[in-house]
Amino acid sequence: MARQTVAFSNFTAGELSPRLDGRTDLSKYFNGVKTLENMVVHPHGAATRRPGTKFVHEVKTSSAQTRLIPFEFSTTQTYVLELGNAYIRFFKDSGIITEGDKTITAITKADPAVVTSSSHGYSNGDFVIISSVVGMVQVNGRTFKVANKTTNTFELQDVDGNNVDSSADYQTYTSGGVANKIYQITSPYATADIPTVKFAQSADTMYLVHPSYAIRKLTRSAHTSWTISTPSLSGSPSPVLNTTTDKYPSAVTFFEQRLVFAGSNDNPQTLWFSISGSLEDFTTGTGDTDAMVYTIASNKVNAIRYLSAQRSLIVGTVGGEFVVSASGTTSPITPTNVQIQKQSSHGSANVDAVQIANVTMFLQRAKRKLRELSYNLNIDQYQAQDMTLLAEHVTEGGITEMAYQQEPDSVLWCVRSDGYLLGFTYARSEEVVGWHRHKLGGVFGEATITVSDYGNIATGTTLKITKSDGTSVTFTSEASGGTAPDETLGFRPNESNDTTADNIFTAVNAHADFTVANPAAAVVTIKETSKIGADPIKITSSDTTRLTTDDEGIAVVESVATIPTDSNEDELWMIVKRTINGTTRRYVEYLNLFDYGTDQKDGFFVDSGLTYSGTSTTAITGLEHLEGESVTILANGATHPVKSVASGAIMTGGSLTLDRSATKAQIGLPYDSVLQTMRIENKGDEGTSQSRTKRINEITLRVHESVGVEVGSSLTNMERIPFRSSAASMDTAVPLFTGDKQVEFRDDFNTDGHIYVRQTQPLPLTLISIYPRITVNDG
Repeated sequence: MARQTVAFSNFTAGELSPRLDGRTDLSKYFNGVKTLENMVVHPHGAATRRPGTKFVHEVKTSSAQTRLIPFEFSTTQTYVLELGNAYIRFFKDSGIITEGDKTITAITKADPAVVTSSSHGYSNGDFVIISSVVGMVQVNGRTFKVANKTTNTFELQDVDGNNVDSSADYQTYTSGGVANKIYQITSPYATADIPTVKFAQSADTMYLVHPSYAIRKLTRSAHTSWTISTPSLSGSPSPVLNTTTDKYPSAVTFFEQRLVFAGSNDNPQTLWFSISGSLEDFTTGTGDTDAMVYTIASNKVNAIRYLSAQRSLIVGTVGGEFVVSASGTTSPITPTNVQIQKQSSHGSANVDAVQIANVTMFLQRAKRKLRELSYNLNIDQYQAQDMTLLAEHVTEGGITEMAYQQEPDSVLWCVRSDGYLLGFTYARSEEVVGWHRHKLGGVFGEATITVSDYGNIATGTTLKITKSDGTSVTFTSEASGGTAPDETLGFRPNESNDTTADNIFTAVNAHADFTVANPAAAVVTIKETSKIGADPIKITSSDTTRLTTDDEGIAVVESVATIPTDSNEDELWMIVKRTINGTTRRYVEYLNLFDYGTDQKDGFFVDSGLTYSGTSTTAITGLEHLEGESVTILANGATHPVKSVASGAIMTGGSLTLDRSATKAQIGLPYDSVLQTMRIENKGDEGTSQSRTKRINEITLRVHESVGVEVGSSLTNMERIPFRSSAASMDTAVPLFTGDKQVEFRDDFNTDGHIYVRQTQPLPLTLISIYPRITVNDG
């Protein structure tokens, strides 16, 4: 048997398709991985755990789909817009924008609670945030809905419209307090149309278009001074633009000092160019600066889907990609020199393209393929290469939205239709083109069993509860009408003579405990009471007639937007849909900084999380958005046991108690980061090691500023690498480690040779390379 050492020196190809599992003749094979979940590829070659997401605020209406749009005036004046059903809200500096203070002079202990605030000016249905109240501190930091307002008073409702009862559990109001109304404006867009609104911004003005609505102009003059109006376009372009239904454009951009609209229902192939330097004047003529109207000539109708302003104007249609340019390569376009040329015939989806440096990234018509449209000097034409060719499985189901984060690592973020957040690290000059998948902490939906006939459930019926990390628990029912329950069977359904309201499912492998409740007749809800890991629960029943099941799903990312900041990183914002304490919630969150410094106390590796920083304490409050959820905690840089956030009573709701005091704690939903290598390949005297029986004896992991890492041959056979030295104090956090960690590998002889590296704790992991030593059977 030959002993060999293999080097996984970088991961710049990202997650590769299962169809490449044997393509060792492909150079990308040795730079790619089989699984890359909740980890990001750096252009340098390393793979690092993505940071967690910070909770900002719940959207106005959690029951309705909502979208985020970036608005950038400068690096110091950047906003994220929450575009919902007939409204727009605004975020800046990691928080939601509110109006000025309204002084509170009293709050009653009553049902509902009544706030006194002289001449507050609020309307019923407004949302306010209350703070600085003395005495009745339970209202501080919370968002309420205004109800039954008078000139000087208003009643408090929660965000779902239920009256707030302060008569029992609240303390008595003493003094002080202010209310701040969440600032919003009215918009015309309905929920169903929000995903296909297109926009283009110049300075403090943004134009929004949709084929079912007249053009809108959004203008900002201050943080709490925004207006949305229908611009009055001058001139009489033909075909007619923006006058009646079916004449509203569906795409917009700015190009060479002109405002460009395209693709109305009546004229899906037409582009309208404004007068140069006069954005709302569309008077046509033959002068160089006059407005222009051009219709793409083609054999079939090619409705325009997007416009992208590069060195030329890129026009994406359902049937192909076109370029609008002047006949002279360095001249601006004019009514007499403009030309439109077709470059490819792939066709585009109805999703705005994204510009990265000098290329345009667009989705092909089926939303499965991301294409890179770039100019090729050798053939004097644009080409559209498929960026999913080596990872077609990553975009399965289709992409619905994209946003580009230029700093720190040039990543294109995509929303997949099933809720996965996809990352695409793109550094073409360094040949770094790698996909990675991200599953955010939390779940959407509930795992349930519906029992249709207790009396006919047969002996031996099984329920298998599985978590996607590979662990599973099987429960077997008793015979109907049997004797006393045998606890070793694990599962006992309610029978006609059983008055027990709750059953306990206990995992036989001590992986987790599951509590079963009956909130409705014949419906059993599976809940994980000792949460270990971050995967949704899946249930399989051997009796699908009497025991029908529904699974939990992953937390659903619905929208993304990026904005630059004064720091060295752009911010990625998102809307995430989860089931929280049995209710659907949509939260606005943003990805924390990759570069948090060198102190692991500042590392943020929890989702929908918040940070406590202050005097040493064990009492944590302000987690109302995670009531009823199991959360993971990093306290003073060290891991802390999982805790459940209290729910229900206002005095304790949104709180938890730490086992030890801390001055800094990061608290939020857990998520796992996993890297799985491709099958090991190392050519020996007998040729390839593929298909040969082999055993991994030991592994060296080269890491950077990491701690708390696991390694193994499968997700059910992982070993945590020791990082604490015998000389280290036990009452301080384990310091971050940079260097090589050599470990024996728990594996047997097999033909695969996969290596898994995982981080389940709220701690950092940057994996630079992997060096396994293997024994290959050459016989």
